[in-house]
Amino acid sequence: MKKITSFAIIVLIATISTSVFSQNSDLKYKTVPNDPISARIYTLDNGLKVYMSVNPETPRIQTYIAVRVGGKNDPAETTGLAHYFEHLMFKGTKKFGTQDYAQEEPMLKEIEGLFEKYRNTEDDTQRRAIYKEIDSISYAASKLAIPNEYDKLMKTIGATGTNAYTGFDMTVYTENIPSNQIENWARIQSDRFQNNVIRGFHTELETVYEEKNMSLTRDSRKVYEKVLASLFPHHPYGKQTVLGTQEHLKNPSIINIKNYYKTYYVPNNMAICVAGDFDPDEMIKIIDTYFGEMKPNPSLPVIEPSAGQPITKPVETDVLGQEAENVTLGWRMGGWATPDKDMLDIISLIMNNGKAGLIDLNLLQQQKVLSAYSGAYSMADHCAFVMNATPKKGQTLEQVRDLLLGEVEKLKKGDFPQELITASINNMKLSEMYRIESNGGRANWFVNSFINGTEWANEVTRIDRIAKITKKQIVDFANEKFRNNYAVIYKREGKDPTELKIDKPQITPIATNRDAVSTFVKEIQDARVTPIEPVFLDFDKDMKILTAKSKIPVLYKQNVTNGIFSLIYVFDMGNNHDKALGTAFDYLKYLGTSTKSPEEIKANFYSLACSFNVFPGTERVYVMLDGLAENMGKALALFEELLADPQVNKEAFANLSADILKKRGDAKLNQGANFSKLTQYAAWGPDSPDNNILSEAELKSMDPQQLTTRIKSLNGFEHRIMYYGPENEKELLSTLNSLHNVPAKLKPVPETDRFKQLETNENKVLLAEYDAKQIYLGMVSNDGRLFDPKVEATRELYNEYFGGSMNAIVFQEMREARGLAYSANAYL
Repeated sequence: MKKITSFAIIVLIATISTSVFSQNSDLKYKTVPNDPISARIYTLDNGLKVYMSVNPETPRIQTYIAVRVGGKNDPAETTGLAHYFEHLMFKGTKKFGTQDYAQEEPMLKEIEGLFEKYRNTEDDTQRRAIYKEIDSISYAASKLAIPNEYDKLMKTIGATGTNAYTGFDMTVYTENIPSNQIENWARIQSDRFQNNVIRGFHTELETVYEEKNMSLTRDSRKVYEKVLASLFPHHPYGKQTVLGTQEHLKNPSIINIKNYYKTYYVPNNMAICVAGDFDPDEMIKIIDTYFGEMKPNPSLPVIEPSAGQPITKPVETDVLGQEAENVTLGWRMGGWATPDKDMLDIISLIMNNGKAGLIDLNLLQQQKVLSAYSGAYSMADHCAFVMNATPKKGQTLEQVRDLLLGEVEKLKKGDFPQELITASINNMKLSEMYRIESNGGRANWFVNSFINGTEWANEVTRIDRIAKITKKQIVDFANEKFRNNYAVIYKREGKDPTELKIDKPQITPIATNRDAVSTFVKEIQDARVTPIEPVFLDFDKDMKILTAKSKIPVLYKQNVTNGIFSLIYVFDMGNNHDKALGTAFDYLKYLGTSTKSPEEIKANFYSLACSFNVFPGTERVYVMLDGLAENMGKALALFEELLADPQVNKEAFANLSADILKKRGDAKLNQGANFSKLTQYAAWGPDSPDNNILSEAELKSMDPQQLTTRIKSLNGFEHRIMYYGPENEKELLSTLNSLHNVPAKLKPVPETDRFKQLETNENKVLLAEYDAKQIYLGMVSNDGRLFDPKVEATRELYNEYFGGSMNAIVFQEMREARGLAYSANAYL
């Protein structure tokens, strides 16, 4: 009781915010002191929430329209409904997506009735007859429809990122729009959310079937669903899935969909979240004009979360599938808006932060498992703390489980340094700085606050709250929550006996009516807006080219926004020049120097809130350092020390070699990885950049000294540097000249022209067998033409027209008209 009371006091203090009126408007909004994104939060008279953050850096606006409804709200007899209704929200309204709604409507109502008849009929022969009638009427109705006019509308106003997603707690619709198209965007979205029409239903349902079929061969999804089922048998999180059951997907109800839409897609259950370049007073007036007349639902259903029966012993479950074996552990926690969430955020970093967490140092750095991670599944009603690991060759899943549990015991005993907590808080602050750099990060922050029911003041003060959590409180929490009350999911290799593909009914391809345009779309196309004048990059004015020692060119741009820096060394040489480079820099992760252990190096970088990465590509190597600018000098000195003085560790290399071979074997069990290799083979033949790797024999015979030699010699090759950060030119050059370890004269990079793409002189069919419910299909052709900047604009235009969007020919034919694919695209 004491803990709850303390948290309530914190919340009460944190939620003190200011209410003010917009200029030239009687609409009130709330603000929070010390808010890094200066958010305004409005609530319209009908209950619609509007979150705003102004960021004038680019003339665009990220928009999310969030609805507080998702898979947990699906009717028990038609699970998957929230997800497939998300798909149907792209089908248009009474005003667009149709040539004549008055003629179309009677047929849509007839289809609705036939689907009810279909779902209530058990005889297979009768069902096929009913579906044939559905197909026939759907084809007739399609002659009046205009598929993907919504996408055409978004292209008309210059929107990008047109998409949506559904989770257990939310359905969110996303657009990134130019700042001069606010009114057109609001007009379209207002019509879309108030006047949705369910059309093209049976072909869109085929798309949902394909998405379900995809999930059946993704073992990670099956594990995720089993974790939730084991932890939350009392809650929809565990009772049903977002994609729904196969049986329910085969028996949909348009009547249930309409009732769902009427119940939940209401203003008092929605939020508009925007961040970007706009006048907030004008923005709220436009939103109020177009959304203010939406009618709220005073009887909005609410799922009250319950604690459920305590878990008193481990709940063990096996999942079978073709992909690599792994083990997952999960513990039940309180929801997003409870004190558990703050604790989970800091514990997640203590356990696994990519550098110096308990899992990072004790399991990954020590090479005790092939891979491992931990973190929170954060949801509104309940959260879960989850750990996962993949075994090395010869390890059992039970052994890996015990290694994970061993790290939990260290957490419970307080077997971690106080400095790890301090460093984690600093890295949280860094992550927040990265998040608010982008409009997407800001707007998504709003979405999380709305969906999970947290006051904005609590979001703004989150890190300050967590910073006050003591080590003793963390240990006490761990001992209270992490007992034998966990779920353990063993993902084993084998045939899943429950895996049944959804059969596809016969469908007549619907009419696509590509040349038809609704009156509504014409009005949007003809709407006059103030043009945004483009601002083109001027290399002479917008950035500078400096020269560091050894005549190294430095591309410089000062960051005047925040205290983050990014420093990149670029070498025009890669794996095509030396196939051992990738292995060398994988090896670097496990090496220390003559004065520092690998663990000390990782801990030092984490305490500095800085990161280093080396990315050896086929043609280039990128050496990257980024993080808090105030610590750049210390981080650069540490990184340069590691590059100059890596110490050979033969045991680490033996482990690395074994792990590389195990990962290659595991990749062969993955459908996507198999398809990727097949595509590379089609483009390059057997001698390809993708296969330019050290063989098993080469790995086993290699002296690791050869790899450290490659690491040490990298800085001796010609390269250039790119910098973005707060340091001025003089400070940066001083830092580089004193810390960047290079010889006076750099060596030229080696040349290579070994790999050539195959020209396509004849038709071939390449097959890679994989037992799955869905195929991956690709077509590759190369006529030998090289890149030509003169045709680049035409190429991009053609790609957009033919295969680059939902309104493109390939997408319309494959998905919209025939329901043959979940995704379909083409490009030159």
